[in-house]
Amino acid sequence: MTDSNAPVWLITGCSTGFGRELARAVLARGLRAVVTARNPSSVADIVAGRDGQAIALELDVTNPQQIASAVRQSEQTFGRIDVLVNNAGIGYFGAIEESDEAEVRRMFEINVFGLAAMTRAVLPGMRKRRSGHIVNIASIGGIRAFPAVGFYNATKFAVVGFSEALSLETAPLGIKVTIVEPSGFRTDWAGRSANEASNRIADYAETAGKNQDTIRGYSGKQPGDPVKAAEAIIAAVESPNPPLHLLLGKAALKGARWKLDILKKDFDAWAQTTEDADFPEGR
Repeated sequence: MTDSNAPVWLITGCSTGFGRELARAVLARGLRAVVTARNPSSVADIVAGRDGQAIALELDVTNPQQIASAVRQSEQTFGRIDVLVNNAGIGYFGAIEESDEAEVRRMFEINVFGLAAMTRAVLPGMRKRRSGHIVNIASIGGIRAFPAVGFYNATKFAVVGFSEALSLETAPLGIKVTIVEPSGFRTDWAGRSANEASNRIADYAETAGKNQDTIRGYSGKQPGDPVKAAEAIIAAVESPNPPLHLLLGKAALKGARWKLDILKKDFDAWAQTTEDADFPEGR
């Protein structure tokens, strides 16, 4: 018997990777879930036998009608949405100069504007109840950049900035925000789901080219465990003091600390120049 008071999670992009494992983990804990994918048949196995606890919905986060329908059906079925997990996203490989504009714009539509649209769709209900939690899946690539994924980095930097501002706006309303920033995990992100630039430029072979080949080469062999990631996300949401930034994976922690060191080095070295850019005090 499903607890009618159990929190309701709406998770985007559940056909593979983090979304799939998170949906399974949420349901295994007795929580309720709206499991979404562009093709609902791809998640039918997750919700099978869980009547009253889970529903599967069609959802393309770039489709405003499907977003509105998913939120409406979720609230009609369960009465509310307690946790939104913006997981749907894609990658793209290519040096900045090599990258195809249409592919880049498509990635921004999914990773940034789709995430923002989903967030805006659930906020009215969360504001009314003065409670809720929005979990945005970013990346260590939203904290530090890497060659070959510059435009992907740009989408995730955007997600981080969006989420930090959102947290400041919604905290007084009882709505929490957590940004999940993983390093390499055994999902399909570096596999078939990520397109790449069609033409490589030889001058970038030792930077973007080398990193692209490395990332593609270890797809399926990454150290990160998506099942453990799902448990970590649930633990963060259930914590009385959830983090704004949740790093996942040793490489994520290493990369974030590297970025902090780089920032401090530049800030300290140029502190005088920085401060001298202001008008003199009193003017």
